[in-house]
Amino acid sequence: MRKSMVKLVASTCLLQFVVALSEGQAQAPAEKTGYPEMAPLDRYLIPSEASEIALARSAAPASISDDADVMVLRKDGYATAVKGKNGFVCVVERSWGTSTDDPQFWNPKMRAPHCFNSGAARTFLPIYLMKTELVLAGRSKAEILMATTSALDRKELPALDPNAMVYMMSKQQYLNDTDMSWHPHLMFIVTGDAAKSWGANQSGSPIMAANDPEERATIFFVVTGKWSDGTVAQPMAH
Repeated sequence: MRKSMVKLVASTCLLQFVVALSEGQAQAPAEKTGYPEMAPLDRYLIPSEASEIALARSAAPASISDDADVMVLRKDGYATAVKGKNGFVCVVERSWGTSTDDPQFWNPKMRAPHCFNSGAARTFLPIYLMKTELVLAGRSKAEILMATTSALDRKELPALDPNAMVYMMSKQQYLNDTDMSWHPHLMFIVTGDAAKSWGANQSGSPIMAANDPEERATIFFVVTGKWSDGTVAQPMAH
């Protein structure tokens, strides 16, 4: 289990956010057949905007998400459907929130509700929104990676806020075809490859982390015991 946690891939959202298979585990059907190209856009859209708002808000407890901005994906990109007042932004990320080398990058079933605090909303969410613009413009994975890398190199994207964190506590999350809902968790995001300096992913260490070189950040994970609606989550295996 520890090895699979180390391979968590952060979506901008972490994804960023998605549990990869542990070493030696049989490949999931999606990895055998793959998602070689983008599906028709309608398959990524949620027909009911009200349903997407509710799903986005399920990323965090109602005490937080009820007062958050909520963005929804439309055919021309993400737009703010609800204006909040606490600085948080809730959004349902799609599959391109993962890294471009993820075999499920184009998986149209993926739905990953995130609720970004103000620091993450201002400085980490823009990477995912940029990737979304590129996806809707018909760019390939290679072109998306090239464009985001260039934007980071040129400092056209904001520097990461040191207080950036994200709630991912939705019971309805579908992170990939193998670990559909995984566990409710929080993500803390820091600049660069910081796992070693935190002692993460070491034998006996309770800290889990994943380096995200495409977004030049490390994601630290805190698994919670309950989903955002207060129901008890299944304990994580060790």
